[in-house]
Amino acid sequence: MSVVHRLTAGWLVDHLSFINHCGYEVCDSFAYSGDGVTLDNSVTSSGGGHATSTFACVSSSRDGHIPGPGGAIETEGRTTKTRYVFREEFFDVSKPRIAAAPEEQLWQGCSEVNVTEIKANSHREEHQEGTKSGVGDFVPSARKKRKRKCVFNQGELDALEYHSKVRKLLWEGTLHLVQEGLKSGFLHRTTAELSCRKNVVPGNIGCGLAELCEMAKQFPAVDESDHQAVYVLDDETSVPEQDLLSCVTENSSNSAKIVVLMGQKYLVPPKSSFLLSDISCLQPLLNYKKKYDVIVIDPPWENKSVKRSNRYSHLSSWQIKQIPVPALAAPNCLVVTWVTNRQKHLRFVKDELYPYWSVKTLAEWHWVKITRAGEFVLPLDSLHKKPYEVLVLGRVQGDVKEPLRKSEDVLPIPEHKLIVSIPCSLHSHKPPLAAVLADFIKPDVECLELFARNLQPGWTSWGNEVLKFQHIDYFTLLQNE
Repeated sequence: MSVVHRLTAGWLVDHLSFINHCGYEVCDSFAYSGDGVTLDNSVTSSGGGHATSTFACVSSSRDGHIPGPGGAIETEGRTTKTRYVFREEFFDVSKPRIAAAPEEQLWQGCSEVNVTEIKANSHREEHQEGTKSGVGDFVPSARKKRKRKCVFNQGELDALEYHSKVRKLLWEGTLHLVQEGLKSGFLHRTTAELSCRKNVVPGNIGCGLAELCEMAKQFPAVDESDHQAVYVLDDETSVPEQDLLSCVTENSSNSAKIVVLMGQKYLVPPKSSFLLSDISCLQPLLNYKKKYDVIVIDPPWENKSVKRSNRYSHLSSWQIKQIPVPALAAPNCLVVTWVTNRQKHLRFVKDELYPYWSVKTLAEWHWVKITRAGEFVLPLDSLHKKPYEVLVLGRVQGDVKEPLRKSEDVLPIPEHKLIVSIPCSLHSHKPPLAAVLADFIKPDVECLELFARNLQPGWTSWGNEVLKFQHIDYFTLLQNE
């Protein structure tokens, strides 16, 4: 399970363990023939400007049996299963990105400081960053940073005020969870000293998914009356890619599948479904005819750094409001939205977005990022970036005349909880929420993640990069026995 320790303050979560318990056992297609589906072409462009491509799927055994870790089984001497595990180095966060001063260490520092002290600490941090050059030499701070007319703008002052309110909860809750992690051996105090391995994140893995979604808009319109709402990977019928990009793809088996898209292989966990499309092509998700009891949203928030980097597209507040959450939500649906540390976005979710969707705000939780040694990945009082992110939880408010469904021992959403974990070094790979939400939702409910970049068993996932972190290069194939 992904939850290592559960305390009043929240949970210590093992993200890597969650991924590796998703059941990534896949049948080797070369070991047999005639039992699976293979649709294999590549993207081409015709002279008329119409793009054509296909989607390939290598299905796994249909017997429903999942072998043990690292194991391989044989059926009639023809079929073997191999197990994939997520590469451990993506969670090898052994040292903080910026070391905190000794008095600000989680173990030594005070859980309460005022805004003046935070400002003073931020000035020192800014000076330290400004005096370091790329090769380790020191240069005058004035050459590295422009002086601002105002020390803090309004956005920074709002962030400071918010941080001062939640700081004690974050500090004390994280300390208690980290102490439990050290006692159990999940965290190691000496890790930062012993580990010298560098995190090497390969580039251009799974690239082209967003571009493919754009290209799909050029496909001829699909006749809704004749078009299937879901493509099941167990189906051995060849299906054109334009159909797969215009309906939900589902792996309903107990084994993982490998799908090949534009020559790239992606792992699809068992009992999962996904729609690869952008926000302009959400109708297939509505055609899927499912109502969801949990909807997790990780919007691509608009900010200056995203605009400068051009790393991924972003949406305006108006565009985010157009997401058809009310049409996708079951009565009393739990809605969870990831929010950046900009107070503008937090206020938007609570004051505009949730009321627009008829969602009542219930709580603010925080995801706290730590190293394997139990330190914050960034100084808690850093002004530039924080070692935590915010989650806003709410419930859809239906017709008051409609009776609420039985709670079945479901607990009310607490006002504040911490999710403490070692973060993935891959950008925007969020920790799983299924286990931490288990006490607050009914068992076996329908769950949906919007703007997802990875898949989960038992969940439907949507996004224009929904397969990004399912790329096979992020995994290691265990040696068959």
